[in-house]
Amino acid sequence: MTQGNTPPDPAYTMGYDENFQQLLRRRSADSHAAYLLPHLKPGDRVLDFGCGPGTISVGLARAVEPGELHGVDMEESQIEMARAAAQAGGHANATFHVGDVTDLPFEDNYFDVAHCHAVLMHIPDTRAVLAEVKRVLKPGGIIASRELFVSSSFLEPGSEDVDNAWRTFARLLQGNGGHPEMGRELKNALLEAGFADILASGSFDYFGSTEDVAFFRAFIDDWFYSPRVIEAAVQFGLASREQFDQWRHGLDEWRDHPGACGGLAFGEAIGVKP
Repeated sequence: MTQGNTPPDPAYTMGYDENFQQLLRRRSADSHAAYLLPHLKPGDRVLDFGCGPGTISVGLARAVEPGELHGVDMEESQIEMARAAAQAGGHANATFHVGDVTDLPFEDNYFDVAHCHAVLMHIPDTRAVLAEVKRVLKPGGIIASRELFVSSSFLEPGSEDVDNAWRTFARLLQGNGGHPEMGRELKNALLEAGFADILASGSFDYFGSTEDVAFFRAFIDDWFYSPRVIEAAVQFGLASREQFDQWRHGLDEWRDHPGACGGLAFGEAIGVKP
């Protein structure tokens, strides 16, 4: 961090406001875990760690019926939504737990598959998480992760203001102990954690329609320009309030451009516990 200041509390950078919930609800197993689905089979026992509101979890549960899906998240409100989603969809094989991914409430060698989406990027001690996940996987079990890398995410048409806003987002994430480039580091992270036979790939969450662009702009405004985020960025010398005002104007110009589109870049990897 700049100026010798103490970084922000190592909390979940994105928060849990309504627009972020909308982003999570746009995620499903078909759209966000497509790289994993061919590796699942009926009867598998699956861990979805950092499961959030369960929008991906329920699709994984469907894919492994009559097997089990166990979702774990640190935030009780997320688990409540996940349980409601599972009940509404009739996914009786899905169970959700409030818990810490560095101290999972399961015995050794319990799961066939462990999955996470945009989780490792937020956790300071990646090695501890992967070691704990490896503990609860069976020999021959697989881990699958899809993680953001900010440097290849984009808004088009771009501008210097937009580029500076992306860089500030990455520094905020890093200041909270996160890893803004985890998607591109993922293959090596799994190798260093002792997983083998790594299959690495990549994909984008793409915002191309007028509706998508409007949604993405509203999401950015409600998170990146929230008083909490602006105060943290100013306090720790990452940006001034005047810069935030300038960036907001640049985002408005992007949203209103007829060629506007954007993408969040993700790295994906599957590894095997030897």
